[in-house]
Amino acid sequence: MSSFRELLAATKAEIREVDVATAADLVAQGQRIIDVREPDETAQGVIPGSTVVVRGNLEAQIENHAPDKAAPLIVMCAGGVRSAFAAKTLCQLGYSNVVSMEGGFNRWKDEGNEWEVPEVLTSNQRNRYSRHILLPEVGDEGQLKLLNAKVLLLGAGGLGSPAALYLAAAGVGTLGIVDMDVVDESNLQRQILHNMDRVGSRKVDSAKETLVAISPDLQVNTYDTRLGADNILQIMGGYDVVIDGADNFPSRYILNDASVKLGIPVVHGSIYRFEGQVTVFDPKDGPTYRDLLPEPPPPELAPSCAEAGVLGVLPGIVGSIQALEAIKLILGLGDSLRGRLLAFDALEMTFREYKIAVDPANAVTYANRELVEVVELDGLCQPQVLVPSQSFSQPVGQERVG
Repeated sequence: MSSFRELLAATKAEIREVDVATAADLVAQGQRIIDVREPDETAQGVIPGSTVVVRGNLEAQIENHAPDKAAPLIVMCAGGVRSAFAAKTLCQLGYSNVVSMEGGFNRWKDEGNEWEVPEVLTSNQRNRYSRHILLPEVGDEGQLKLLNAKVLLLGAGGLGSPAALYLAAAGVGTLGIVDMDVVDESNLQRQILHNMDRVGSRKVDSAKETLVAISPDLQVNTYDTRLGADNILQIMGGYDVVIDGADNFPSRYILNDASVKLGIPVVHGSIYRFEGQVTVFDPKDGPTYRDLLPEPPPPELAPSCAEAGVLGVLPGIVGSIQALEAIKLILGLGDSLRGRLLAFDALEMTFREYKIAVDPANAVTYANRELVEVVELDGLCQPQVLVPSQSFSQPVGQERVG
């Protein structure tokens, strides 16, 4: 049987090794470093731009991080031992241009090369968000993005409730909630942030009490105020994404124009009886609410929540999709619903998709943001809801109930 030294020597004979100076030159040329150290080691310092794949997960995860097996890779550990074995494993997996860095990170630092102390998850966070971290598309880096993200929710009602719950559980670090209403018993059929003990309480206070009990990492900013042209820019500023749970047309148009002016994407949701819709309005990269609905529909096509009703579970489905779209935007994952309206029919249990085009006649655009003025819409104060889809050849003009 071979000793460890003999096994290491045999492994090094089968792979290519480079010294730190050569590795630094290769990094300067754009080659990637795969850092196979453990989390407690990388917490002490990393090479900027390196990709951390713990040695124990290398075989299972490397293809997600480096799908091109012909691309050059530099494998690094603390001292050059684990990286040698990792390089041999990568060669066995079909990677054809792999080198191991002699001396590892310790020698890299000793020779005065650039390194940094990264932001890292605590041990409690690693345990709490372990199912996210196991996803190569999320990992530590993605979870840190979520913890540093700020999402504003307009409304703590039917759509805001499930969206807020899942964003808090996912580890979004800051949630802002705008709502000037109080909890009413009739809300509880669908607004799951609240309960009977809080009937009569301010909705923002009830929402905060629920959410901080879910996540120890969460900061909740409450805005117990009417959203208007006089305060929306100040409230929205600094947030990364907005979840649209507003219940009237004036708020939606004010939100759109503020979104365009600030360049902040809005995840829009709408519900009516047994139907729901979701889309993403990103003023920097796609159509906005004014492209979908240049003018509000007449009031007779927009009955109030009390008049039309809504199935209680429906906002749970739509609000959860809104939370999902917000997380995708934060992480840069997958295809968002930019330019696509997803329509859901609960009775038929069907999803349909409609394209939303940019309206060339719409002057409220990000390119014109310096000229955009956020103003109140007079005469549109009655709460509006999603317009029944049968009123249109395509259900693209619908509003939601709260």
